[in-house]
Amino acid sequence: MSDTAHPLLPGATPLLRAGDGAVRVGGVDSTDGVVVRPAGAALTALLRRLDGRRTQRAVLADAAREGLSPDAVADLLDGLRSEGLVMDLDPADLLAAAAGPASIARTLPELEASIDRRARRDAIVVVEGATRVGAPLAAMLAASGVGRVSVRDRGLAGAGDAVVGGLTAEDEGRPRTLAAADAVRRASPLADLRPLPPGVSPDLVVLARPWAASDPLTAGVHRSGVPHLVATVRGRIGVVGPLVLPGLTSCLRCADLHRRDADPEWPSLAAQLTSGEAPPSGATVTCLLTAATAALQVLAFLDGSAAPATLDATVELHPPDLVPRIRRWSAHPACGCGAAPAGRVHSEQETMGR
Repeated sequence: MSDTAHPLLPGATPLLRAGDGAVRVGGVDSTDGVVVRPAGAALTALLRRLDGRRTQRAVLADAAREGLSPDAVADLLDGLRSEGLVMDLDPADLLAAAAGPASIARTLPELEASIDRRARRDAIVVVEGATRVGAPLAAMLAASGVGRVSVRDRGLAGAGDAVVGGLTAEDEGRPRTLAAADAVRRASPLADLRPLPPGVSPDLVVLARPWAASDPLTAGVHRSGVPHLVATVRGRIGVVGPLVLPGLTSCLRCADLHRRDADPEWPSLAAQLTSGEAPPSGATVTCLLTAATAALQVLAFLDGSAAPATLDATVELHPPDLVPRIRRWSAHPACGCGAAPAGRVHSEQETMGR
């Protein structure tokens, strides 16, 4: 391993004393860990200082000053790497945590998740709606390493908008956009919250309004070709998805057309649902579960690590039921979105994983 690597042993990794002067690194729940022997106080302290902020060269220099063999320590680090216990940070991963002790303390728990997720740093996500889902979702995304998170909302905060991780009671009467920005800063002090200048497109737009399909904004987002995801609460049910990749997956209008097919009165009902601004809704647990589920979908999309579950589908969350349900939506043949129909829509709810 290069001497310029920045080894990190996550702070939550146990260093447990074992018999015969040994130390067990890790070994709780998921793995057996690695037993290091002999391992005195100096080696244990050196391992605990592996915070990713120093190069391996500096770590080995410390080892030599403390009477430890640099070669033996280098071999130990390689062994811990091979077991997935030690990982190496890119110096850029540290930039957001370089503004003092408080910022370092806040961001250090996120560093492990940010490794090999560097696409997040360059990503731009716009959250449309500083709602009881949108505001905490924006905070989660910023805290998870998304480089730029912009929240858009033209309304003023009301008492019902307050939610854990989002707007507070003290925000009542303030512009929701500013209140949401403060919520994001509480979670990620150095987050880039600037509005996007003209001509700059985000990587993803999250629509945090109850019935986004009927929002004129949605049509513009789709025409621009920007991927977009619904994340909202309708009544008592949290809804995440569909994640729309324009021209590739079914769109929000496809889902609306399927609803019309199932219920001819749907257009009239939808018009009533969207005739005015919906009041804040959703229990705190439902809103936060919806925000967290949406955050997972956003990060999966940005990271490219897995196919998001909300492609051509919505995930429905109804606590206290622990099992989310999925509703699939195929491209509708009458929709001009360009996505190829993939068979009949599954209008019934299915347990995820079955």
